[in-house]
Amino acid sequence: MNIGMRDKILSVCAEKIKQKGEGVQVSFYAFFANKNDDPVALMEVARWWIEKHQLNHFEKATKIYAMIEANE
Repeated sequence: MNIGMRDKILSVCAEKIKQKGEGVQVSFYAFFANKNDDPVALMEVARWWIEKHQLNHFEKATKIYAMIEANE
């Protein structure tokens, strides 16, 4: 995953955790606008989320943050 997307995921997760606490959950759609303006990046994150890690639709933001930080 490219560095820009990794940074965006970390930023979004950190903000969600700050706003709603440690138990807040996110889906991979949380990192994109409500329109399909970057289908390549959307598919890159979807493949990482669904194919590579077989994550549920919603996962704890703390888990996603840790996974991205660990470069998984």
